[in-house]
Amino acid sequence: MGKVVLAQRKGKGSIFKSHTVRRIGAAKLRVLDYGERNGYVRGVVRDIRHDPGRGAPLASVEFRNPIKFKKDKFLFIAAEGMYTGQFVYAGKKAQLAIGNVLPLKELPEGTIICNCEEKAGDRGTFARASGEYCTVIGHNEETGKSKLRLPSGSKKIVDSNCRAMVGVVAGGGRQDKPMLKAGRAYHKYRVKRNEWPKVRGVARNPVEHPHGGGNHQHIGHASTVRQDAPAGKKVGLIGARRTGRHRGRVQAKDE
Repeated sequence: MGKVVLAQRKGKGSIFKSHTVRRIGAAKLRVLDYGERNGYVRGVVRDIRHDPGRGAPLASVEFRNPIKFKKDKFLFIAAEGMYTGQFVYAGKKAQLAIGNVLPLKELPEGTIICNCEEKAGDRGTFARASGEYCTVIGHNEETGKSKLRLPSGSKKIVDSNCRAMVGVVAGGGRQDKPMLKAGRAYHKYRVKRNEWPKVRGVARNPVEHPHGGGNHQHIGHASTVRQDAPAGKKVGLIGARRTGRHRGRVQAKDE
């Protein structure tokens, strides 16, 4: 009878939940309204803030409420080149400029975009991490669909009414600088969740992990494991279609 494996304990949550108490809020585009669908609305960047546990900075953008006499504040993911006091335009007739939010059908092929929607009105799904971006590959006006290249390199077809911000997410190159010391890794993961330091399975005892034990640190069997394996056995490469290095670039076919 072995112990409950760490992967099983993580599934329950408790001490492994993400640390959200100091975060400043969810970063989303404006709620899609009449003004954005038919013209444009103007906002102003009031502040650019750091969000704990997130690599990209957030921009606090203030828009006039279209119905009541008040201001609405939204947290946008900041595009590289945004600054406080900048006017940001959102809508179908907005200009093609960094920080502006437009529907995909208004963007020419080859445009670099970020915080793109997957479904029209979902307020941003793709390319939200620091330094990431999508590229508009083309539009099909008959079907009302647009084709994007995602940060992973894969291609996706989405509705042409989906909105996106023009530009690249700020905070790029974050991974280029090495950590150098454990203290930096400690502070990086402290604001994210309880996932550091990581002890390798082969370095543990057989009671604690399926890869543990034995003279010399070795797994002793294939690291792949079937998708329907019992919870205490599901460690390693779960339901792997293939293993090993991915060599060369996969050329996706352009329809």
